[in-house]
Amino acid sequence: MLMRFFSLYIEAKCSYTFHCTTMYSELRYNIPKLYILQALRWFMLIIPVLVLFYRENGLSMQEVFLLQTGFSIVIVAAEIPSGYFSDVMGRRNTLIIGTILGASGVSYYCFADCFAEFLIAESILGIGASFISGTDSALLYDTLHQAGDQNLYISKEGRMMSIGNFSEGTASVIGGLLAIISLRTPLYAEAILMILAVPIAFSLVEPTRQKYDTSKGKLRGIIDIVRFAVYGHAEVKWLLLYSSVVGASTLTMVWFIQPYLKEAGLPLPVFGVLWAVLQYAVGVFSLWAHRVEHRVGRKRVFLSLVFLSVVGYALLGVAVSLWLAPAFLFFYFVRGVSGPVFNGYINALISSDMRATVLSVKAMGVRLIFSVVGPFVGWISDIYSLNAALYMSAAIFFVLGAISLVFVSIYGLLEAKEQPLASGQ
Repeated sequence: MLMRFFSLYIEAKCSYTFHCTTMYSELRYNIPKLYILQALRWFMLIIPVLVLFYRENGLSMQEVFLLQTGFSIVIVAAEIPSGYFSDVMGRRNTLIIGTILGASGVSYYCFADCFAEFLIAESILGIGASFISGTDSALLYDTLHQAGDQNLYISKEGRMMSIGNFSEGTASVIGGLLAIISLRTPLYAEAILMILAVPIAFSLVEPTRQKYDTSKGKLRGIIDIVRFAVYGHAEVKWLLLYSSVVGASTLTMVWFIQPYLKEAGLPLPVFGVLWAVLQYAVGVFSLWAHRVEHRVGRKRVFLSLVFLSVVGYALLGVAVSLWLAPAFLFFYFVRGVSGPVFNGYINALISSDMRATVLSVKAMGVRLIFSVVGPFVGWISDIYSLNAALYMSAAIFFVLGAISLVFVSIYGLLEAKEQPLASGQ
């Protein structure tokens, strides 16, 4: 009987070990799959000529910004519910929905030719982006956490972001060449690639993690997490606000680059090449993010990022000239470093049961600020000049950055926080 007991114990132990090993083996493939998804999602062939595409279809610069504001408003509306969906229903299911919507939005874009139809396409893409935003980072962190490698997060997140940037850079060269055929041709190729992302999302494995308690109801759950993020804990609130200001400062610049280069006299075939250089640059900066944060220090990272954007706006506002184009690198350095670093700081402050929702609040903050600033500076560009719009952007982000930095300093966020805060704190 004793021998039988030991035999059953050893058999159970071996079975458990095999199960855990197999599960870990499957789980570790999440990381390369996330990299592939990132590459496909950001292989955006239309981006280097998108503003030119809008202008060809009769849109003014204000309408271009309004269109992107519509995209941002959709994200603002869907960001938190989609993040909560991810925390409750799972990272894998959320990414599947996001990739399906992304493929649908680009496919619809292929046949759109006016502001209203572009807005519909952007709305579909906005909902899809909100399902992916935050969830991919949360899945990466949860996967590493289950393996005991969460200390590698900033490095892995930087690599994932850099892959997206390298992908967008490569797509920019190809998209610029395809645009010679027609400005709509890059959309057709992009739709095919987005469809290929869907089966990759289906192949992801859900990691074991703490799940949010929905016993009080799903709506109450969303309200409680958002309240925690924007009111319940000052450190989280001001970190989210500052990271949102930094993100909005670079996002606003993205939509000025093409009209700036066109006004400066850059030939159309070169648009894709220059856009590729900028994307490769931000990819390199993302790879370096953990080294920059380690060597420069948390305090200097906080103090420098938004003001580098302000300096970039001020330099480009001096004159519309290709000689000033290297100032774009200020924004792409900020983009490359801020994403992995701020996500790392936020993940260190919160528990896994609400990770995707809080990261969604951060993304929502970026879009909310852009929704207010973007149309305003776009209007200034149409009425006055591109230079005036750039100077106004510098002034706006200087004020917003300075205010948020004051509170970041007051609440001690310039120093690292070691322990995550549970949802009940």
